[in-house]
Amino acid sequence: MPVIDLHSHILPGLDDGPESVEDSLALARVATAAGTRAMATTSHVDVTFGLQPADLAAARTALTAALAEAGIELELLAGGEVAPARLPELDDEMLRALALGGGSTVLLECPFTPVGASMELMVADLRRRDFGVLLAHPERSPTFQHDLARLERLVELGAHAQVTAGALAGDFGGTPRDAAARMLRRGLVHVLASDAHGATHRAPDLRVAGEEVDADQLAWMTEAAPAAVLAGQPLPERPPLPRARGVRDRLRRSWSPR
Repeated sequence: MPVIDLHSHILPGLDDGPESVEDSLALARVATAAGTRAMATTSHVDVTFGLQPADLAAARTALTAALAEAGIELELLAGGEVAPARLPELDDEMLRALALGGGSTVLLECPFTPVGASMELMVADLRRRDFGVLLAHPERSPTFQHDLARLERLVELGAHAQVTAGALAGDFGGTPRDAAARMLRRGLVHVLASDAHGATHRAPDLRVAGEEVDADQLAWMTEAAPAAVLAGQPLPERPPLPRARGVRDRLRRSWSPR
């Protein structure tokens, strides 16, 4: 089963990802060298960049052609990282255009400011509208870092959670790393993705979480679970969860590249 990365900013010139097609191709080369074969193009759909679904679709079509010309075997999937502030203005048609892989699941950004119960209302509304929800990087959101019960409630409402591989490796500091580890042990992490922004800045190598995730969990979160999300199917049975080890609650695993 191919490795699927459901969160990346590979499209050039749209947000804070690559500035040029050449930079996007460099990112793609790193991703494929690390085993990734499909990548969702989830540029920021927020108030800062003001992107519309058509902007992402046009950029994805152009980059797909550039990948083919460069001989890079990476499938680009539809998507968009939807910020809560933009959600009210996106009707069902626009959300379908931003859904992961052209399916029915929306990648919803977890804010970097406290959100209280508002995320629960947003998730409940999306589920009512027959959309699946994949929560982007909750380990970096103060609300969920300090209150896993809120994340549990969102999962109970039908959402799934995506943690950034680099967070488990400590790339964002100790608090996101420890929050990601606690989420993993509680069974609250369903998808591992790169949130890649460049070939070296937040690089698209999901193996960087190798110090934290065993081989079975890694395969489940980067292959089986993302495939189910794209297909709109229930997630397959999860491998046994890891247990805490050590005073810093960090996980260890023995894993070698597949």
